[in-house]
Amino acid sequence: MNSVNQNNQNSKNKLTMFNFFFLWFGAAMSIAEIMTGGLLAPLGFRDGLFVILLGHLVGVFVLILGGVIGFEAGLPSLKSTRISFGVYGSYLFSIFNVLQLIGWTAIMIISGGRSVNIISKVLWSFDNVTFWSILIGLMICLWIFFGNTGFKKINTIAVLLLLTLTAVLSMVVFKNDQLFSLKAVGEMSFGTAFELNVIMPLSWLPLIADYTRYARSKKEAVTGSFLGYFLGSSWMYIIGLSTGILFENPDLGAIMMAANLGFTALGIIVLSTVTTTFLDAYSAGVTFLNIMPKWDEKKVAVGMGIVGIAVAILVPIEQFENFLYAIGSVFAPMFAILFTDYFIIKKRRKIQNKILINWGSMLIWIFGIFLYYTFIKLDFVFGTTIPVMLVTSVVYKIFWRWIKNWKYEMK
Repeated sequence: MNSVNQNNQNSKNKLTMFNFFFLWFGAAMSIAEIMTGGLLAPLGFRDGLFVILLGHLVGVFVLILGGVIGFEAGLPSLKSTRISFGVYGSYLFSIFNVLQLIGWTAIMIISGGRSVNIISKVLWSFDNVTFWSILIGLMICLWIFFGNTGFKKINTIAVLLLLTLTAVLSMVVFKNDQLFSLKAVGEMSFGTAFELNVIMPLSWLPLIADYTRYARSKKEAVTGSFLGYFLGSSWMYIIGLSTGILFENPDLGAIMMAANLGFTALGIIVLSTVTTTFLDAYSAGVTFLNIMPKWDEKKVAVGMGIVGIAVAILVPIEQFENFLYAIGSVFAPMFAILFTDYFIIKKRRKIQNKILINWGSMLIWIFGIFLYYTFIKLDFVFGTTIPVMLVTSVVYKIFWRWIKNWKYEMK
């Protein structure tokens, strides 16, 4: 009887399709997504809309592949890299990912703090970016503290509220008749625009399996995650594109105050920042456990949130962006190799803890990084990330039989 009750309890704690939809819809509703969409303004509304939908279809499809591995293998994202790279290889990628996630946590906290501060100056004549950044950071830590069960409830409520608030913003933007008639200002290639749309969903690749491993079924994890992120992120990009065309891409907080949204603007920015940045801080903690597995997951994740607050306050945000792009570039070839092993070769679909490092995989990964920086200069029609992943995968598949035994094992 006790085992039956335990199984029922475990089933109740599993994440459903709706949980995943709200999780990823909430993750997509962020300032970063809107601002990136604003960069597409030179394309005009029609061409911008086309590249948004196409880029997100491709990017979210690749993102879901990482989620499938998480569900089937029952592993967090970075721990699953042991399949291809060995234990030490996963440690290296874990360090890269923790740095990346702390950086993104800090950027989102300070960006949210700055936008909220613009609103608070108008509403209450209160001007203190540090205060708002700390407050947003503490809300993120509180979000993490609620844990998996509490998170499902409060995240659903928050995203429903956020959905309502963002609908109001959409009406403000789309009621402007000039949106569809204004000519594009500036220039942007299709390849650059496509890359900007693909790179955002792929930035979540090191995180998605942290959540799909708790799914009730693979179908629910795939369907909920795909629809949630595709719809949410596309919508945010379209809002950004529209505001970029209409307002020449000023600060989001200033746009919403100019539209007389007041407290609605405050709610949109705070909630979108918290629901997105929660995932960064939480997954930084989960990734760190790949190196220190005996530590408490929740406490480490809260600690990562606190580190993110400190970094946001103490380090100028302008120093982060190039660093984060450099860190992010390591994950395109890395996941190309993991996907090739798991979905194409299929002979290495489980972790072998005795394998400390696969030198062959590491060499192909280094080749992929070199390829990434070479392709950036060429401005392909389908951007940089997808061509790099495809070429890395083909090269790995060709040489796999020769390099599969280049590994260092535990004696």
